[in-house]
Amino acid sequence: MLTLIKNAEIFTPRPLGCGYLLLGGGKILLTGVGEPDFDTGLLTETVDMEGAPVGPGLIDCHVHVTGGGGEDGFSTQAPPVPLTGFTRHGVTSVVGLLGTDDETRSTASLLARTRALREEGLSAWCWTGGYHLPPTTLTGSVRKDIVNIDCVIGLGEVAISDHRSSQPGFDELARLASEVHVAGLLSRKAGVLHLHLGDGPRGLSLVRQLIAETELPSRIFHPTHVNRRKELFEEACDLSFGNSVVDVTAFPVEEGENAWSAPDAWERFHDTGCPAANLTISSDGGGCLPQFDENGEMVKMDFATSAGLSDTIRELASRGHSLDQILPAMTSNVARLLRLPGKGRLEAGNDADLVCFDPEFRVRHVMALGHWMIQDGSPVEKGVFED
Repeated sequence: MLTLIKNAEIFTPRPLGCGYLLLGGGKILLTGVGEPDFDTGLLTETVDMEGAPVGPGLIDCHVHVTGGGGEDGFSTQAPPVPLTGFTRHGVTSVVGLLGTDDETRSTASLLARTRALREEGLSAWCWTGGYHLPPTTLTGSVRKDIVNIDCVIGLGEVAISDHRSSQPGFDELARLASEVHVAGLLSRKAGVLHLHLGDGPRGLSLVRQLIAETELPSRIFHPTHVNRRKELFEEACDLSFGNSVVDVTAFPVEEGENAWSAPDAWERFHDTGCPAANLTISSDGGGCLPQFDENGEMVKMDFATSAGLSDTIRELASRGHSLDQILPAMTSNVARLLRLPGKGRLEAGNDADLVCFDPEFRVRHVMALGHWMIQDGSPVEKGVFED
């Protein structure tokens, strides 16, 4: 099947201008500016974007694919995220994880759901472990999980500065970080330690200590939820200058809350002059967003979806920012950090993962690995148990 997308404002995420994409065999075969110079009689289909933007498929690197939550009893466990819970929002690649509940949810179930999403047409990987130490694994070893299981790329989300964490110390976290790093070297994988940051006043102090007092490269530490407190975000901005990539979560922020929304955090990060390549944005999709009182009891719960990514794009675009500035935090930056081959860029030879926007930057069409998932805003492919 040969598909031509023409008259598109192409962002690779670098702005290419108005041009075309030729797709076939699940890959991008050709990109060009202007009109295509080849025999269009060979095409199976042609999509005329009429000047609307097209960018790489979004990569959501923090998703509770098996469902998150559970902080207020078993009835608050969220269900698994269906296929269209990603594709409707332009997401074509996901990295799944376990969170607070790494007791009744296991690495085996996470791997099964990750592989199910692959069977349904997405590109999917996962982190081994969860909030707590010693980490839950399949093989009994973080290093063995990363080296020997194809879709495991690192360890996460290990919780620090949070009342729900295992309260890990320097030596314990340093040893695990070294396991992750060596596993990445052995397997040519990311070898990244994905760290959940809570509301605690210690913030990123443990990460700064690990970078300062060990030989471990700063790139392996990937703290997430860094916009949940304004003071924490300032710490994260400082960390980014030392070659650590920091992850902003696209969760809702109420007026007056001591937090930055994802669009506000993105703007502050760039306005401060932080390295643009050292920022990623994820959704925490499938997870609950609990709020706790001073006694550690949940008083309110919200629910996150991958819509946070597409909403962030639309909001930043409405503020006058261009897609070539916005998209890297959800495409090329993520692919580079996590070493995801063929992802994050619209280039010949890469996977045919792309999202077509309408003129108001709403998701219009989505293609994953050369197959249409969304057309004109509606799913054309659904998960086995959807509907």
